[in-house]
Amino acid sequence: MPIILALSGIAGLLGTGLLAIFISRFRPATSLVYGLSLVVSLLCAGTALAHLLNGAGPTPQIVLPVGLPWLHAHFRMDALSSFFLLVIDTLGAASSLYGISYGRHEKEPARVLPFFPLFLVGMNLVVLANDAFSFLVAWEFMSVSSWLLVLATHRERETQHAAYVYLVMATISTLALFLMFGLLAGAAGDYSFAAMRAHHLTPVVAGGVLLLALLGAGTKAGLVPLHVWLPEAHPAAPSHVSALMSGVMTKVAIYALIRILFDLIGTPQWWWGGVVLALGGITAVMGVLYALMQHDLKRLLAYHTVENIGIIVIGLGLALAFRATSLPLLAGLALTAALFHVLNHALFKSLLFFGAGNIQTATGTRDMERMGGLIHCMPATAFTFLVGAAAISALPPFNGFVSEWLTFQALLAGAALPQWLLKFTVPVVGAMLALAAALAAVCFIKVFGIVFLGRPRSEAVATSRETSGVMLAPMIVLALLCTLIGILPFAVLVILRPVVAAVMPEAPMPLAHAGWLMLIPLGVDGSSYSGLIVLASIAILASILVFGIHRLASDKIRRGAAWDCGFPDPRPETQYTSSSFAQPIRHIFGIGLFQAREKVDMPSPGDTRPARFRVSLHDPAWKGIYTPVTKAVAALAQWCNRMQFLSIRRYLSLMFAALVLLLIIVAVLQ
Repeated sequence: MPIILALSGIAGLLGTGLLAIFISRFRPATSLVYGLSLVVSLLCAGTALAHLLNGAGPTPQIVLPVGLPWLHAHFRMDALSSFFLLVIDTLGAASSLYGISYGRHEKEPARVLPFFPLFLVGMNLVVLANDAFSFLVAWEFMSVSSWLLVLATHRERETQHAAYVYLVMATISTLALFLMFGLLAGAAGDYSFAAMRAHHLTPVVAGGVLLLALLGAGTKAGLVPLHVWLPEAHPAAPSHVSALMSGVMTKVAIYALIRILFDLIGTPQWWWGGVVLALGGITAVMGVLYALMQHDLKRLLAYHTVENIGIIVIGLGLALAFRATSLPLLAGLALTAALFHVLNHALFKSLLFFGAGNIQTATGTRDMERMGGLIHCMPATAFTFLVGAAAISALPPFNGFVSEWLTFQALLAGAALPQWLLKFTVPVVGAMLALAAALAAVCFIKVFGIVFLGRPRSEAVATSRETSGVMLAPMIVLALLCTLIGILPFAVLVILRPVVAAVMPEAPMPLAHAGWLMLIPLGVDGSSYSGLIVLASIAILASILVFGIHRLASDKIRRGAAWDCGFPDPRPETQYTSSSFAQPIRHIFGIGLFQAREKVDMPSPGDTRPARFRVSLHDPAWKGIYTPVTKAVAALAQWCNRMQFLSIRRYLSLMFAALVLLLIIVAVLQ
């Protein structure tokens, strides 16, 4: 039975975490803990894949006598759970393999080893939970274990701040989900998902559930403006943990959104799609703009997670809108695009974080301003990182292009929506998605050019060496998957079809005309894509170009000075930096959105002190939302603090006033 195998694997991961706690008291057990996590994750991923390939027909359930006395723990493994289990455990296995070597570089491995398998436990339990209590316990287990992993380098001041912000936002997320499940359960108080599906909500209550779901799951996913914890926490964690948090944990939040909005809440209303669609478009654009302004490599990758979450949420918003207006074929296409991007982002984002870990291990820094020329020192890392950069930039023939192309196909079909507000929203969001895709390509041109090309900007970078084969192995596997999925996307459709059928039984089979050669979204008369044909075209054109250069061009040797941007000085300081590369974008978008300010301190002639250039940026979410809220809470706390110094007469007066207020409220409600 698949669910028993999955729960057995989770028990194995839990035992691995407890074993790590015991062994770490005496000596580090890096290879043992990550090795066991690797084996168990592969078994869980294999179970989920087998369940999907079998059509995910039967939906196994199990009830365990744990939890509240009147509510046992319910677990269920349907097609949606199986797909997200596959994503979680596939990347869990890759991170475990990477950690076998990377973990030896940890200063305090005992602060990481016990919580790594426990983090996997929490994520697996969330997608299997079939009642609100089990879901929230697993959600908190996932949050607390990842928070402890963020605190692995707790002696660094930035880490302490990142962990604090993450803990506060995780608490808000859980509280919102707690209130949401209360609305879904209603007065009956039955917190099983089966009872929630049978409970019919009024439009007002359903709207409240939608907003609380977006607040609770959107905080964990990184929707703007709830994203503020993500660029703080992800860079602070070890790189293989960052890969899981960015590539996988955010997808668990996407699972929660799908489970609530497509399964538990009932029939959607058309305006839900508009709200979700607008949030997705804003998140995609703001995420990539945030990323362009960064020079910390891991922080840049974290902001790109915000962008890609926006792309996924655009697909979910379209699916809601199409479903609410009885367009099941288009709803299935949009949901397929969103789920496809869930898998794709998990793959290439984990690949990129592994690459960032290799770079940090070899050079001792995450600051791109101090890098350069690493393609000569770390060729394998450079090549695999380039594949990930091309995939996240949605360049064919890699996997990122396929899911974004499907999302665009769903957006172009938005003209079929009857509501004029949606007819206006869909093309605007389409333009935002196109802008985000273009800026993502610009951003990763910057990253690869600054980090791997040019001349080294520091001695540590110049003397760096390639990392171990164990750290390169998962990168090579993920790079191959990014390439193969882009060339043969139909293989993923075989997995996604039972998922879409389970989430939306009324929808026809998505991409029914697609085959191994051609990807046809809606019909044979519409647009199509073939990864094999694109790959063959690229290979033929490249061959013609190489032949023309080597056979038809002049063989005479010509010498000339290399273009040096007008600066003949050979020192590395004269190269383009990350900040200078982003300056045009910063001038266009940053002044208004981020209040970007540039300060140049140029010494006068004869002054020997160095020139200084500083750029200051401000996240509008911090300034517009969180800073005022923090000040209001502090003021309220200060006011409440005075309450403990009142006289007895004042306490009695307050009690009397509170009693009168409660009586008035009861009278009004009656």
